[in-house]
Amino acid sequence: MNTRLPVEHPVTECITGLDLVEQMIRVAAGEPLAFKQEDLKREGWAMECRINAEDPFRNFLPSTGRLVRYQPPAAVLEQGRETLQGEAYANGRFGGVRVDTGVYEGGEIPMFYDSMIAKLIVHGRDRGDAIAKMREALNGFVIRGISSNIPFQSALLAHPDFVSGNFNTGFIAQHYADGFRAEDVPHDDPLFLVALSVFVRRKTRERAAGISGQMAGHEVQLDSDYVAVVHQPKGQVLRHAVHVSEYAGKSGQATIRIAEREYRIECVSRLADIRLSGTVNGKPFFAQAERGTAKNPLAYRLNHNGLAIEVTVLSPRAAELHALMPYKAPPDTSKFLLSPMPGLLVQIAAQPGQTVQAGERLAVIEAMKMENILLAERDVKIAEVLAKTGESLSVDQPILRFE
Repeated sequence: MNTRLPVEHPVTECITGLDLVEQMIRVAAGEPLAFKQEDLKREGWAMECRINAEDPFRNFLPSTGRLVRYQPPAAVLEQGRETLQGEAYANGRFGGVRVDTGVYEGGEIPMFYDSMIAKLIVHGRDRGDAIAKMREALNGFVIRGISSNIPFQSALLAHPDFVSGNFNTGFIAQHYADGFRAEDVPHDDPLFLVALSVFVRRKTRERAAGISGQMAGHEVQLDSDYVAVVHQPKGQVLRHAVHVSEYAGKSGQATIRIAEREYRIECVSRLADIRLSGTVNGKPFFAQAERGTAKNPLAYRLNHNGLAIEVTVLSPRAAELHALMPYKAPPDTSKFLLSPMPGLLVQIAAQPGQTVQAGERLAVIEAMKMENILLAERDVKIAEVLAKTGESLSVDQPILRFE
């Protein structure tokens, strides 16, 4: 007998129409069940994703801090159900998008509790419909200030073996044995994100061009040709020539041409919104876009279906000059032991002058009810201890320096 309320109870509630919490309270009060097993009917397919404060690109280590932005998708999908979901909402029975959570925008995710911050539940006609709705719901789930496992959830939902149902409990060990990497996130049309970045840049320029009182001869000029510079790891870039044209005479619409591809984008969101909703070539979409990163304040960061890219949209002449800029390599941190996550430093297992062999313990960090042991990746000699036991560490804070 399992007398607790399972974490997955919303899935049962969606397909049966029962409120399990209500039934548990009634039973605890001595009331008999008002139904029999044969009265229960299962309708549709429900699915739940646990949204955790973890960094999937750092081996799912806990991520703590302030929720600078927290916008669950349920309300947006509910408001736009007819235009954004169409047939899926036609009968009203399988339109459920539900978020169970206890956090809020501006709140703190501390290191003392479990990493789960929300449960995202969808209800569809069948498994394929539920997967499609979950992917759109994840696209509309805005979390900033901490890392979350949403990119991994998106990659999982797009994996062919998961979609076909050909998986078991060894799925992660089979497909992500070496950890989860950015290149493990598939996307059926990466150029869509490039087109969307150009669309946002173009609309920003249109707004700037409409500001009154501009100095004569120095007004903001609107061009039709741009170059989208997609930033890659280690300073590499991909450059795409892009042409923009308006259509239908509406300010929220534009046609973006990249090579042989054409994207007719209509967006109903404001330029200041992180979450963008609209249609591309008549197909509804949710995506996320924001300007400025720590390394490049002029770039746009786009997220869709788990894939995140960084794009700088330039004029053709600016792109020529940008190509001449030298690459600034990041500082060498190979002589430091860095904290891979925020947490409490509970032990330093090495002292200055000590030689440590590969695989030996260096330090222990505690966060979210877990102890994380940091091991030496190679034979090293400790030169200096840079942190103290009992100190609260931030991500990438140096703990030890090697000779």
